[in-house]
Amino acid sequence: MVRQLVSQNNSKHSWRRGQAKDLYFARALREGWRSRAVFKLDEIQARQRILRPGLVCVDLGASPGGWSQYAAQKVGPRGQVWALDMRPMEPVLGVTFIQGDFDSPEIFGHLADTLAGATIDLVMSDMAPNISGNWSHDQPRALSLAEGALAFAEKVLNPGGNFLVKLFQGEGFEDYIGTARTKFDIARILKPKASRPESREVYLLARGYGM
Repeated sequence: MVRQLVSQNNSKHSWRRGQAKDLYFARALREGWRSRAVFKLDEIQARQRILRPGLVCVDLGASPGGWSQYAAQKVGPRGQVWALDMRPMEPVLGVTFIQGDFDSPEIFGHLADTLAGATIDLVMSDMAPNISGNWSHDQPRALSLAEGALAFAEKVLNPGGNFLVKLFQGEGFEDYIGTARTKFDIARILKPKASRPESREVYLLARGYGM
């Protein structure tokens, strides 16, 4: 009987989690966003105001383009959004897309050329590996992506620029936060409501690069 009740409770929790996920997905479709992940960025924006008119930002691992789409609306015609991904991405109004590995010298050089002297105010990354379910395998891969994003941000950010990156809590997490805090004035962890409560997923917002 106890086992049956536990099973029923687990089923209810799974159903509720699925419903929450479906609500964000349905809302994204209804409002014309490319992914439900946009609501994570929207909540961060509402609380932290990292995007503003005229800002120049780079979106790493951008495909299918939800974050870039949102950022382009916030920075407006006076701002710029550059989106990088190894996967193809359908064009987004107000976004310049470069397909390739952001970590490669060729793609970095291409970005520098197309920026034509513009400086970067914000680097953001919602990248995650394809999850296998084996966390001892997935965590190092996720951390490697975050480390690459931080190294990229150090190369391109203005003094005082900001960095937003997805992280997964686990081995290496605290060390990563500690490293970010040596490079930025402020670093804080955020957990948007659109992130599933049971997920290890969080976001690091680091402000004031080199300050």
